[in-house]
Amino acid sequence: MRAIRMSSVTKYSISSLPLPPPSKLLIHNLTPDSATPSVPAFKYTLKNNPSIQRRGRIISPHSHFSHVSPFPLPFPYEIEPPENPPDPFDKEEYVEQWLAAREALNPKDTTEQTEPDIDEPLQMLYPANRENPMELLALSDIGLRDCLPHLDIGDAFVVLGKPSLLGHVDSQEQEQQQHTVHSEAASRRQELIDVLGGHALLVSGDDSDVSFAPWSLRYSGHQFGSWAGQLGDGRAISIHVTPHPSDPETTYELQLKGAGRTPFSRRADGLAVVRSSIREYLCAEAMNALHIPTTRSLSIISLPSLPVIRERRESACIVTRMAPSFLRLGSFEALNPPVELFFFGGGQQPADLDALRVLGEWVIDQVLHIKRPEGGAWGRELILECARRNARMVAGWQAYGFMHGVINTDNVSVLGLTIDYGPYAFMDIFDPMHICNHTDEEGRYAYKFQPEMILYALRALLNALAPLIGAEAELGDRAVSAGWGKDAKKDKVTEWSSKGVTLVKEELESLFQREYEVEYNARMRQACPFHLLRIARLGLRRIDESDDTVLVKPLLAMLAEHKLDFHLTFRYLTRFRPALLSSLDSFIITLLGFSSTAEVSQRDIATTKQWRSWLEKYAARIESEEEEWSNTALEGDWETQREKEARLANPRFVLRQWVLEDVIAKVEADARNGRHVLAKVMQMACNPYEFWGAEGDDRSDEELDPETREERKLCGIGDRKMLGFQCSCSS
Repeated sequence: MRAIRMSSVTKYSISSLPLPPPSKLLIHNLTPDSATPSVPAFKYTLKNNPSIQRRGRIISPHSHFSHVSPFPLPFPYEIEPPENPPDPFDKEEYVEQWLAAREALNPKDTTEQTEPDIDEPLQMLYPANRENPMELLALSDIGLRDCLPHLDIGDAFVVLGKPSLLGHVDSQEQEQQQHTVHSEAASRRQELIDVLGGHALLVSGDDSDVSFAPWSLRYSGHQFGSWAGQLGDGRAISIHVTPHPSDPETTYELQLKGAGRTPFSRRADGLAVVRSSIREYLCAEAMNALHIPTTRSLSIISLPSLPVIRERRESACIVTRMAPSFLRLGSFEALNPPVELFFFGGGQQPADLDALRVLGEWVIDQVLHIKRPEGGAWGRELILECARRNARMVAGWQAYGFMHGVINTDNVSVLGLTIDYGPYAFMDIFDPMHICNHTDEEGRYAYKFQPEMILYALRALLNALAPLIGAEAELGDRAVSAGWGKDAKKDKVTEWSSKGVTLVKEELESLFQREYEVEYNARMRQACPFHLLRIARLGLRRIDESDDTVLVKPLLAMLAEHKLDFHLTFRYLTRFRPALLSSLDSFIITLLGFSSTAEVSQRDIATTKQWRSWLEKYAARIESEEEEWSNTALEGDWETQREKEARLANPRFVLRQWVLEDVIAKVEADARNGRHVLAKVMQMACNPYEFWGAEGDDRSDEELDPETREERKLCGIGDRKMLGFQCSCSS
C-alpha cells in the first residue's frame, strides 16, 4: 500500500506524495540549463553524458536552474583505470561510463512489489554501483506536523528511539526495533532513507501526467561586499515538491543539502558533514519556535563510510530542509549583474533581461502571491514586499540575539526566511559588536550591523530590477512584455536603471526602517495588534513612546557594560514584580550572577545602584498597565498572568554554541546513542519556553533525576571558555 488514511489525513510514502499542478512547479515555469533542457533530456544525460552534471561550469545566461540528481561521493572522484585497457583507450568515454554506473538509473530489483492503489506521480530509481551505508540520525516531528503531515515515515521514530540526554537505548526499545525490521512500516522508512540519503532518485515516468526531475538553482551574489559572480546551489538539490494537504496553494520543496556536486559547485565537493548538518537541522526548528521566519528541517541521514575533508577528516551527512521556495535575492542579481567577469573555476554571464522578467513574474505570482491587475506593473511591489519580509525577519534576529554570520546577498531569501545556517550563533554575553564568524575579520556581519547588511542586500535587488522598473514606468505602470529588453541599447538600459533606482530607493529604505522598528518594538516592549505574539520580551502591552529610551536602550547598555548573559537576564526579568522593590538586593545579586565577571559586579555599588534605578522605572511601567492586565487575566491575579505570558516570549532553553558542540561530539563519537541526545535537544529547541531542568525548583543538582539534571545543565551558560565561540564557514 502506497497511501493510507490516518486521522483524516491520507498518508503517502515519499515517492507517492502528490505533486502540485505544472502551474505551481518552478521547473515548468522557469528556464532550465540548456544542457538539460527537459526531463527526458535530463534522463538521457544521466545515461550518456553524466559528467555535465558534476562539472563546475557557467550555465547559459537565460537559465534559472539546472536539472541534477543526488550523487554523494567524495570529490575528486577516485576513478581507477581498467586493468587491461583497450588500445586505443578513450579516457573521456571511460569516465562517462564510470559515472553512469553510479547514477540512479534503475528501478528497484524486487520480486515482492505489489501494485499500488493510487497513481504514483514519481518513479524511484537506484544506482547499480553505489552502495553507501546510510543511517537515520534525526527526524523532526514538528517539521513533519507543520509542513508534511501527509508523509508516511513508517517506523522511523521507533527506530530513532526515545529522546534522552542520557543517550541510552533500553532493552525494551531494542526489542521494539527488532520487531519492525521486516514490516511494511520498515519498508516505508527505508524508502524515506533511500531518498533523503541521496541514494534513490525521484523522477517522473514517461507516461506521467506531470514531468518532474530534481534541480539546483542558479544565483549570483555579493560576498562580504564584493561581487562573486555565479554561485548557485553547489551542494543543494531540490528533490520533491508537494502541496500542503490543508492548503493546496501552499507547497513545500524538499531540498537535500550535502548530496554531491552540481554544475554550481565550482571546485568544492558538494558534500556536508555531521557537524554542519546538526547545526542547520537544530537551528532552523529553534528559530521557528522563536517565531522567526526560517526554512524548516526534516531529517539528517549519515553516510559514515564517505570521508569529507574540511579542517579535519570528517564523515558525510545529508540534511533535508523544507520551504515554499529557496529563491534568493541573488537569483535576480544573476540575470542583471553589476559586472561580467571570468576567472578560473567561475565567472558571470552577461545580463538577460527577459530571464529577469520571467523570474520576477514567477516570484510575484507564485512565491509572494501578490495580486496584481492583469498587465499591471509588478517590479516595485516585488522589491517592497521582499523588504517588508526581510525587515521583520532581521528584527527577530536582533530581538533574540541571533547572528547569521554570512549575510551575503545570495544568502537572503525573497520570502524573508532565515536561510543557510553556517557560522551562526545566539548571543551569550551581550556584545553589540560580537562577530560569530571567524572568517569575518572586519566585522562586516557583526550583530549590530545585521539590519544594515539586509538593507544592503535589498539595494542589490533594486539594482538588479531597476531597468525593469524604469521600463514599467515608461509604459505608464504597465508590465513589460516578452523580449522587452532584447534590442535595447546600453544607454537605454542605463536610463531605465537610473529611473528605477530613483523611483524606489527612498521608499525602499523608508519602508524597511519602518517595518524593522515596528517588528522590533513588538518583540521587545509592546504587543502589536497584527503581530502573532500576544506579548513582548519585557512583558508590556501598551504602546508607550518613551519605552525605547527609558527601558530598552538602557537595559541593553547595562547588559553590555556588565557583560550579562542576554537570554538568562530576559528570562529572569519575567519574574520581576513591583512588590520586589522592597527587597531588590537579592534580585539584583541573582541578575549579576549572569555575568562573565560576576564576582566583580556583585561588589560594585555603582552597578547595583544602576540596576535599582532601572528596575524602579520598570516597576512603574508595569504598574501603569494593571488595568489592562486585570481586564484580561484568565486565572489568578494579573501579575501571575503577566509573568506567565512574558515567559512565552523569553526562552528558557537557547541553542548555544557549547550545546551544539556537545551534541555534535556525542553524535560523532557514537551515532546510535548520540541520536537520542540529538532528539532531546531538538525537543528542547522546539519548546524553548518550558520549565526545562526543573526551573524554579530550589533542589540541588544532586537531588534531581539524571535526565532533569542534564536539562538544567543545557539551560545554563556552560563552560565560560566557550563564550563568544566563533565558527568557520564550513560549520
